[in-house]
Formats: sequence, structure tokens, C-alpha cells
Amino acid sequence: MPDVTPTATAWAVVVPVKRLAVAKTRLGLPAADRARLALAMAEDTIRACVAAGAVRQVVVVTDDPDGAAMAAAAGAVVIADEPDAGLNPALRHGALQAEAGVAIATVASDLPSLRTDDLDAILSAAAAYPAAVVADAAGTGTVLYAAASAASFDPAYGEGSRTAHARGGAVDLTGSAGPRVRRDVDTIEDLRNALRLGVGPATREAIAALGLG
Repeated sequence: MPDVTPTATAWAVVVPVKRLAVAKTRLGLPAADRARLALAMAEDTIRACVAAGAVRQVVVVTDDPDGAAMAAAAGAVVIADEPDAGLNPALRHGALQAEAGVAIATVASDLPSLRTDDLDAILSAAAAYPAAVVADAAGTGTVLYAAASAASFDPAYGEGSRTAHARGGAVDLTGSAGPRVRRDVDTIEDLRNALRLGVGPATREAIAALGLG
């Protein structure tokens, strides 16, 4: 396991929010219910990032009007996905809009169990390296990718992104990340597992309203 000696670094966190109409199709819910749940999970994720002590700025990249309004109300800087060419270009665009002099991380928008202390801990560990990656709960994807600066920020999302990031030089900190950091939600079973860990208030409210609890 890599050395995870805490390091004090200021971060900007880039969070992509997909158009809600096409989000979370694997949940198998009606479109309106999927959209409501995706928006709620994104809100809890973004609010956890905004509240983290190590995070100076949260940049949300989205073309969804409801997602943009929610993110702005949560305290994030909202920018449009001007490249409109897929996730990695959107993330690079977001990183370039962050304020100068901070390290850059990107966090998945479907982490409803994320807590500020968990995020602070893994960002502190990531600050010791030029780049770092944390795998999703399945172990093959990525929930967090971090780099020392916008200039060196080179996300490689897609199939097998954990391996792709590691091959690109990112230190794998998955073993140092708590389960709430890694618990992304793509399926109903994922949602049940997130509930066992505890979810944020927006997700709790959406789950209750949709009768999914």
C-alpha cells in the first residue's frame, strides 16, 4: 500500500453532472424517477465536496438546467460542457476553469454516502503524489482521480478506468479510501448498499418520495 502521510493542499473538485433525462438508466426506473434520484445523489455529493475542509472550490460541469440550479444553490461554480465531446474533455474543461494554484480532483456525481471527513482524508493522501486514483465499489472504474495541477490533470475515464489511470502514472489509493468514498450507485442493489452506509438528506428524501426505501 502507498504511503498515505497527510499533506496539506488546497483542492478544486470537478464534478460532472450528466443530463438528467439520460442519467442512471441501469436503475430500471421510470425516466422522471431516475432524474429525481440522480439529481438528489448529485446534490449530496456536491454538498459534501463544498463542505470539505481541503476543498477551496467545486466546479460542476453540466448542461442540465436543473442540475445547474441545484449545484449553484449548493455553492458550486457551474459551467457548461462547452466541449460537448464526452466525459474526459468535459472534466479537462472544468479543471481549466478552476482558480489558479490549486490541485485538481474529479469526483463522481453518484456518491450519496460521501462524507466530508472521508473526502478530506483521501485528498490529503492524494496530495503526496503527482496523481492518484480511487476505484469504484466494483473495483474497475474510478470514483476519484486527482492531480497536482490543472496542467497535469489527465483523466482517463471509460471502461477499465482504474487501470487506465494507474497506467498513466496515478498512484492507486483504493486501499486507503473508505467505503463511502467508493460507493457509487448504478443499480438498485448499489442503492441498497449505499443506504446501508447511510446517504445524504437529498437522497433520503428522494428515496422516500419514490417509495424505494
